[in-house]
Amino acid sequence: MAAELLQATGAMMEHMEQQIGQTRQLSETQMSTSSSSSSSTSTTFSMTSTKLRKVSQGSCKTMDEHSVVQRKTSAVVESFSQVQKSLQIPEGQSVPDFEEKPRPITAQEGDKAVFKAKVTGKPEPSVTWERTSGQPLSEGTKTFHDNINKQHILKIKSLNLDDADVYKCIASNEHGEAIYSISLIVTENPAMDFKKMLKKRSLGKREEKRPPTEEEMLKILSGAEKKDYERICAEHGFTDFRGILRKLKEMRKKVEVEMVRVLKPLEDITAKPDTNVVFDTILELKDPNIKMHWFLGTELLRIQYFHGKYEVKQMGTKHMLCISSVSLSDMGTYSLQVGDKHLSARLTVIDEPLKFLSDFKPMRVTERQTAVFEVHLSKKSDAPLIWKVRDKEVKRDEKFEVSLSEDGLTYTLKIKDVKASDTGDYSISIGDLTATAPLFIERIPITFSSNLKNVHVKEKGTARLECEMSSKDAHVRWLKDGRDVTGSPRYVFVREGRRAELIVEDCDLADEGEYAVVCTQDNDAHEYVSSANLAVDERFATVMSGMSDTQCPTGSPAELCVVLNDEKVDGVWLKDGAEVSGLSGVQVVKQGAVHKLLFSGLTDAHQGKYTFRAKGAESDAVLTIADPPEIDPAVLEMLGYQPVTVKAGQTATVKIPFKGRPPPKVTWYRDGLEVVEDDRTKVERTADSTTLVLSRCAREDSGAIMLRLKSDCGSAVANLHLNVVDHPKPPQGRVEFPERSGKRIRMKWKAPRDNGGKQVTGFVIERRAAAKKSWTRVGEVDGGSTVFSDDKVEEGQAYQYRIRAVNSQGVSDPLETGEVYAGEPIEPPGVASQPQVSNITKDSVTVSWSPPAQDGGAPVLGYAIERRKKGSNMWVQVNKELLTDTKYVVDGLVEDVEYEFRVTSMNRAGAGSPSTVSNAVLAKDPIRAPGLVRDLSVSDSSNSSISLSWRPPEQGDDPSGYILEVRPEDAREWTKATKIPIAGTAYTVGGLQERMKYSFRIRAVNEGGMGEPIELEKGVLAMPPPVAPRFDLQGKLKSQMVVRAGTALCLYLSFTGSPPPVITWLRDGIPAKGREVITKGKYHSQFLIPSCQRSDSGVYRAHLKNDYGEAHYDVNVSVADFPRPPKNLGLVEEVPGTVTLQWDHTPDLADGEGAHYVILKRDASTASWFTAAERVFSSRYTVTGLLPGRKYYFRVVAQNSIGDSDPLDSKEPLIIAKETECVSSFMLKEYAPPPRQVKPSFLLPLKDHAVHRGHDCTMSCAYQGMPTPQACWYKGQVKISDTPRFWQSTANGVCTLVIPTCGAKDSGEYTLVLENPLGTAKCSCNLVIFDKDDKNLLENLTGRRNKEKLIL
Repeated sequence: MAAELLQATGAMMEHMEQQIGQTRQLSETQMSTSSSSSSSTSTTFSMTSTKLRKVSQGSCKTMDEHSVVQRKTSAVVESFSQVQKSLQIPEGQSVPDFEEKPRPITAQEGDKAVFKAKVTGKPEPSVTWERTSGQPLSEGTKTFHDNINKQHILKIKSLNLDDADVYKCIASNEHGEAIYSISLIVTENPAMDFKKMLKKRSLGKREEKRPPTEEEMLKILSGAEKKDYERICAEHGFTDFRGILRKLKEMRKKVEVEMVRVLKPLEDITAKPDTNVVFDTILELKDPNIKMHWFLGTELLRIQYFHGKYEVKQMGTKHMLCISSVSLSDMGTYSLQVGDKHLSARLTVIDEPLKFLSDFKPMRVTERQTAVFEVHLSKKSDAPLIWKVRDKEVKRDEKFEVSLSEDGLTYTLKIKDVKASDTGDYSISIGDLTATAPLFIERIPITFSSNLKNVHVKEKGTARLECEMSSKDAHVRWLKDGRDVTGSPRYVFVREGRRAELIVEDCDLADEGEYAVVCTQDNDAHEYVSSANLAVDERFATVMSGMSDTQCPTGSPAELCVVLNDEKVDGVWLKDGAEVSGLSGVQVVKQGAVHKLLFSGLTDAHQGKYTFRAKGAESDAVLTIADPPEIDPAVLEMLGYQPVTVKAGQTATVKIPFKGRPPPKVTWYRDGLEVVEDDRTKVERTADSTTLVLSRCAREDSGAIMLRLKSDCGSAVANLHLNVVDHPKPPQGRVEFPERSGKRIRMKWKAPRDNGGKQVTGFVIERRAAAKKSWTRVGEVDGGSTVFSDDKVEEGQAYQYRIRAVNSQGVSDPLETGEVYAGEPIEPPGVASQPQVSNITKDSVTVSWSPPAQDGGAPVLGYAIERRKKGSNMWVQVNKELLTDTKYVVDGLVEDVEYEFRVTSMNRAGAGSPSTVSNAVLAKDPIRAPGLVRDLSVSDSSNSSISLSWRPPEQGDDPSGYILEVRPEDAREWTKATKIPIAGTAYTVGGLQERMKYSFRIRAVNEGGMGEPIELEKGVLAMPPPVAPRFDLQGKLKSQMVVRAGTALCLYLSFTGSPPPVITWLRDGIPAKGREVITKGKYHSQFLIPSCQRSDSGVYRAHLKNDYGEAHYDVNVSVADFPRPPKNLGLVEEVPGTVTLQWDHTPDLADGEGAHYVILKRDASTASWFTAAERVFSSRYTVTGLLPGRKYYFRVVAQNSIGDSDPLDSKEPLIIAKETECVSSFMLKEYAPPPRQVKPSFLLPLKDHAVHRGHDCTMSCAYQGMPTPQACWYKGQVKISDTPRFWQSTANGVCTLVIPTCGAKDSGEYTLVLENPLGTAKCSCNLVIFDKDDKNLLENLTGRRNKEKLIL
């Protein structure tokens, strides 16, 4: 029977394994369902992960004729999802998460199930439990929080099949929620099934019940718990209780033997201290929930799942025990107990002796530098470490710095600012280990920060030769052409600190030569020399200011002057080529570099060409005599006393004599303007006179005439007056009429402005009647009177007058007047007033008006009335006879037609102008006044305005408008809100006092009159409706801002609210109190920091609050700046030809601004830096491609989106070690190749190169030849193989030439010659050096590279 049960159990397990494929598909479906259930909207984002640990599905049934045992299983599900609601989570707060997660449970019905979970999050999340199916938790389910263990617990006391489901533990707070889903699988209990069967059988025939057989009882008890065995046997009436227990135990042992299968046992391990050890075994387990126990010896290990000494891990069927940082105390036998299997293995820890891992080597350091001794230990030691110098223990101070690395294995001694006295043996001792190494100090060579410079001076000048050394303690000697002149009195020696100077005064040609300064220092056999050349030039003079031609009057003094550039040079004066010596009235004067020739009084004998000559200089000038122009005073007196008079149309001639040498320039002026010759004006000139001729003179030619004579010596002027006589001009101005009556017209005028050069003798007066063409002479007056009376006139008649002036030359042009009336004239009357229309009916109206203000000089006889339809241009007269009254009834109108009216006044002179057109009126019967306005109400309000609305009245005719009146609470009188009626049914009254109560009333109005008013029942306060505060952003302010350091941070916000809210600015949750400037308005505020710093980064919050609510807005501000430089640059040459750089990170690398490093290198022979690497993010980098035997400097620069940091440079150059031949320690049998001889030839020839100035150039080619040929390099025809500037190598059939730091002199042709006993082979190439500005060359080289084999 037991074998059959085992066979049935094995068949069930095989059937379960066959269902794994289907179960995996079910798992994927459940994973997608879990993920989709935790998805969020566009305003949230979620992170979901789902894990299925084990899946088993299916069912197995074992049936016999007496009982049926069923086992029900479902998928074991375990999934996790997390949803974040807030876009920005404040610092210190977090989304809920599970610190301890609940685990899936599989249990039989009737058992209890307990889920436990521990959650984290801030604010503290709330935890709820749900079923995925949506069914409520069963009655026996209890949820509570364990305050001691900080766990949330779901407990189900007595399970039944309906409790099987996927349960969700939901932890949520304001930032998000976390959901962990686990399955509860409830299997059927055969014992309980048997109870159900008993209940069913009890309903049947009791006489049919019989005890089960032994095989049936084993099946029943296989699914029950041990504590229920006795009760179940009693219920079934089975009496052999002990026998059935013994068989059940034997059956289970056989099953358990097959539950654990060892595929790989534990193995012994040997390890070193402080290392990690892993024991692993591969087990095949039938029951995945079987318990495992690890032991050290007989002691059970305490397993910690995170960061403990012991940690158990599982990867599939592989089970591991991880032991961290083993020590000697961890040695022993480790065993694993799983089921009835016992696996064991031994751990052995081997301790090594303490020793030095690196040699303690001698060190040579230049003075003033830092010497560093470093030693590496094989392991940590508690023994004290002692540094000694010359057998004296080193004490830590400003001179000596002792440090230990973080791993406790590296000890470092730094000797700062080393001097010669620091030389000696340095030793280190720790425990029984001791090491010693000497320190050698090298003197710093003397350098010239300022060398001697070549000096160029003239004779008698002073020369200065100076230099500046790096040391002020150096000894100085001076040499001239290799001869020591240190003590010579010819020179002046100056020494000030590091500066030395040699002064040579009054230099002559013998002082030329090479001068050198020789510097030495104590304990240094070297001599440091700087030299320069002194050149002395012969002195020559040049003219700084020469002479110019001079003119002077006879008898006046004169001076000729020459200025040279050198006051030590003399000269000689010459006149017309002969030396000035016996010439009277002449004096030669020398004042330094100024040379003068002085004349006391010029005569004709002094005129001539004068020359001044000196060594290397010459200047000349011409001296002449010049007299100013002069006019005879008698002629001037006559011209000023008597003017020149001529009649109009005749010719005027004016001649004036003069004298002067040279002849002066003649200029005539008329009324201040220069006279220009034309067909009327001529100017004649002779050596001693000039004549002005004016033809056909006119009155306008009268005026002042001036003659000006001018030369280089002076000028003369003659003035005269020209008078041209002619008939007078017309009388001037407007004629006045002091008297105009029916009997006489009296007139008055002004005399002419120009009398023609002669006195006016009288005036002639003429007149003509209006509308007449002929003039009649009515009288004349003498020249002294400008008044005339015309007595022969007719009253009311219009006349026109003209007046002429008379002198001895003739009569002037007339002065005409306008029309003048004799007495007052009669005119048509003025304009009547605008007609007013009243008493309007459908066929008649009453028109009234006022008389005109002016009657035109005669009484108004009557009026004429006209009408027209509105929009028409045709007027129709209403009355047939003149109206004497100012009111008239117009009838015969057409109903519903608009009419306009006008009135015209008349007197005996005729009709006047029509009046202004009346307002248009509609021929219609009168309109009724409107009724009461309906539904007056308040639609809106603010602090200064109230908006009202209403409906039109139902009674009366339609209103044309509304009159709204307002009255404050403290006033009695009503005031109109508008000057004109309101056209609509709504209006906003503005300009109100805040929080004042106002009353309103309104009435309708039309052409028929005003309706009765209606008033609001209650007064209205002038204040807005209550509104909670709200921000008015409109995209102007973003929630994320990046500001550059040093610039201004300005946060401007607009908001609304009623009453106006109070705004508070906070930074990272704390009210802002710092360098900021906060401006607050009623509905806006500004937060300003004029100059930002890194420390200003943070979350800035604007908080609004009033009586009806609160609101806030956050802005995350990040201040970006140039990165700070890295520190502590270290250089290590680990691999030949490479250097590894290591430094300390800049603090700004983790700011998220794209910060990285740029690595640069520089050959010690050049000042140019070249980029070795870009965008380096670690603090370690290896530079490759370095040339052996050369010195290099290195630089590290931090770089971000703002810019570069200050560079971190290596203090000393690193010398790349030259390649050395490696001697193999293996004794290999030498391979003897077959003898073969080949003539040298090139497999891959050299190629032309084009290199940027300052970069390295590498040429290489491949060859063959046996015996190995000798390689020799040439530049042009010069051999360069032995030149230390170039680096060459020949190995494995490849020849390489490296030219470091190429310059212009490196351009040219390079040739490689290979030679062996069988022959010679040559190969050449060209090297071109270019600058970045050589654009044409770069274009040519690029073109050649595309066509030919050129390396660019």
